[in-house]
Amino acid sequence: MPNPILPLWEYIPDAEPRVFGNRIYLYGSHDRPASTEFCDYKLKVWSADVNDLNSWHCHGDSFRTADGTDRKADTSEWTNNLLFAPDVVEKDGKYYLYTYIVGAEGAVSVSDKPEGPFRLIGRYDYKGKQVGDDGIFNDPGVLVDDDGRVYVYYGFTESNMNELDPDDMHTVLDGSYMRPVIADAKDVPEEQRFFEASSPRKIGDTYYMIYSPCKGSRLAYATADSPRGPFTYRGYIIDNSVDYPGGNDHGSIACINGQWYVFYHKMTNGSIMSRRVCAERIEILPDGTIPPVEMTSLGFEDALDPYKITPAEIACVLKGGCFITEKDLFTRVITSVRDGAVMGYKYFDFGEDFTGDTMQIAFKIRGMGTKCKIRIMADDWENGEELGVCEIGTGDGIYKARLRPLTGRHSIYFVADHKITDWTAQFFEGKELFELSEFVFIK
Repeated sequence: MPNPILPLWEYIPDAEPRVFGNRIYLYGSHDRPASTEFCDYKLKVWSADVNDLNSWHCHGDSFRTADGTDRKADTSEWTNNLLFAPDVVEKDGKYYLYTYIVGAEGAVSVSDKPEGPFRLIGRYDYKGKQVGDDGIFNDPGVLVDDDGRVYVYYGFTESNMNELDPDDMHTVLDGSYMRPVIADAKDVPEEQRFFEASSPRKIGDTYYMIYSPCKGSRLAYATADSPRGPFTYRGYIIDNSVDYPGGNDHGSIACINGQWYVFYHKMTNGSIMSRRVCAERIEILPDGTIPPVEMTSLGFEDALDPYKITPAEIACVLKGGCFITEKDLFTRVITSVRDGAVMGYKYFDFGEDFTGDTMQIAFKIRGMGTKCKIRIMADDWENGEELGVCEIGTGDGIYKARLRPLTGRHSIYFVADHKITDWTAQFFEGKELFELSEFVFIK
């Protein structure tokens, strides 16, 4: 699947990827496309066979804080607030769900299956013991170590940790509190300072903490030789705001069939509250560092096929104010396209066997009553090769252009062009030119 990796109508941010058996499970928050607030009152679980990352299965609601059509609230005794950023771990054949509930004490639940549904055990048991975050356990990330000990990392603008009793998975052990796990002091650069989104992993003998720093739209990481730290900042893995409308980021890493991936989310609907999960291949070097990776349209694909219809919404570059928006369940487009806007896709593989003189491209366009052009660029939207120009009319339709042939692997960019040199320019400055829904290259 290209990015976003789930069906394009689904909005799952804050993804925690976990491999259990022969399946990869995604546990995350649930956004609503027209919402003016983060997340939802339910959690959903998606999974795929590790040998078929193109086929994702929805297991439905796994936990709720408000009644649904088919499932009652799990927390009706004490809260019906919004659910944020869960995590799930396995211990002794049981699967434990840790949920952050806005303004309320966090909850721990259990299931016999990794997809749930999860049965509420209760709130964290910490009476008389020191914990951080006022017992809310913001954005919990849980680590079951090789020796069976269990650690929960959590916090907002402060990184906290407690050890849990492995016999019941929710009782906080006395004297286990630690802060900071990752530096959050003012003398630490903002791009390193802990903000939220704790996600622990153990790789070999090294402990990793994936988290969101105070500055930027990044997933950073720190490492330690012990689950109690201290964790040392090592760098960042991905930034979801490079040439794209940014917002917060929250995710983690997982190894699937020997290949490491980072899971993160990107923004849609002109909002920071309509987020969709994406994935990129990463590499963990022998010294434990993770080189930063760029945001692409690939997901689990090696390359995009230019000769198959590409939905516009898998763009990984959006510049000049344009953004992806959902019209209805079936329709999402790039909208707010004005002069100079850039829409980019990484990467297409055009193959090596093209023998024609020209190729074509076709765009499905909703016109806005103004004629304009789309410049088709390869490899760079400013200094790359211009393959051709497509004239766009005033109305809805399919618009085509002939292009210079292309072979090999390339990023492709569409640049909106509405150059007006006469006195009428004053009437069209800043005008929305068109909406783009899909396109295809034609041999």
